[in-house]
Amino acid sequence: MITSSLSYDAIIYTYALSLLFYFSDVVGANRRAKRMGAGLLVFVWILQTIFLVARMIRHQDVPVFSSFEFMFLFSWLLVTISLVISRFYNIEFIVFFVNLVGFALLIVNMLNDPTTPASMKEWEMMRNVLSLHIAFAACGFAAFTIGAIFSGMYIFLHQKLKRKHWSDAVRRLPSLDNMERFSFMAAAIGLSMFLLSLAVAVVVVLLGDRSELLMDLKVWLTVIVLSAYGVYFFHRSRGKVTGFNLALWNTGCYGAMVLNYVLNSLSTFHRWMGG
Repeated sequence: MITSSLSYDAIIYTYALSLLFYFSDVVGANRRAKRMGAGLLVFVWILQTIFLVARMIRHQDVPVFSSFEFMFLFSWLLVTISLVISRFYNIEFIVFFVNLVGFALLIVNMLNDPTTPASMKEWEMMRNVLSLHIAFAACGFAAFTIGAIFSGMYIFLHQKLKRKHWSDAVRRLPSLDNMERFSFMAAAIGLSMFLLSLAVAVVVVLLGDRSELLMDLKVWLTVIVLSAYGVYFFHRSRGKVTGFNLALWNTGCYGAMVLNYVLNSLSTFHRWMGG
């Protein structure tokens, strides 16, 4: 749990999963993932509607139009509008970006709930939100690792086939096309998770009145590495770069990500998180 409300937690996690599927469609025109994202987004809308109505009935002693209700209503409206756009208009990417804003609003709003128990102090809430940041980052790192392994296997098989070196290991490996596709899917999941993790971290830093931490070298190195992954997706979408070169680029991006992780000990931002 990251808040004192199971229903709010369910909204956060379902919303994040929906964004994950939508992001898969953004980077690879995956219509199946888009349908999954839309279905989860409908579920988010249902959960938000129930939460909003139940809250207004249960907490009549709290002003209905407090900042918490306003922000939650704003997020609910963004979800509603995006669903209408998705249903009646074929506008690519708009649903993903609109709901990225809506998700950020829900994260910010967690610290503004006037009905939160007194025992749930602000510093505790901040730590719980940071745990969400860590969970997203860990999932992203795992996905990037799997993607890099598939890219490494692609490079190995490509070189063996090029030199016509046949062996039992070569015959047991998946095809080059399958390995390239699996590597891409894993990288797409990893990038979406890291973007969510970074968004959560930025929100917490700003709410903690520590905006100077955004200038930390580690933060910018993370942005650079994620941008390198963005270049990978750009070249893959254009289809003008060979699978071998894409595998090399993906492997290099993962190496940079590992180096970036090693530099955590030099990061003011991560020392503040652990303090």
